[in-house]
Amino acid sequence: MAVAYASAVIGAEPDEVWELARDFGGLPGWHPAIATSEIEGGGAPSVGAVRRLTTPDGGVIRERLVALDDAQRSYTYDIIESPFAVRSYRATIHLLPITATGGTFAEWYAHFDADAADEPDLRRNFERGVFATGLAALGTRLAG
Repeated sequence: MAVAYASAVIGAEPDEVWELARDFGGLPGWHPAIATSEIEGGGAPSVGAVRRLTTPDGGVIRERLVALDDAQRSYTYDIIESPFAVRSYRATIHLLPITATGGTFAEWYAHFDADAADEPDLRRNFERGVFATGLAALGTRLAG
């Protein structure tokens, strides 16, 4: 099983970051790789909800929310449909307080299965193109 991981320091309080990041349907508000997001069946996102994301080039990704923990400021989701050659993909966004500064330590990671030949490119794409890019954009969105 492969692991993709990225982290960032965000210069905003964890509760402020969590307010923006926890919205399972709100990725287009801060992630530049997501053009639209829709919660299938409508309603507020809760465990079991499926979001349908589209990328700027028209790619479709469907993800199911499998855990949401407001006290720990984290949520976990599975990819159930995507253009990526992955199997058993499960990702988590987790926010922690930086007590010395009042800022936030954010981490975003995934475990997934893929063919051995595809694994390095997929790991790099998730780490840099999805997670690091998203965390940087989240920090920028909250900075100004």
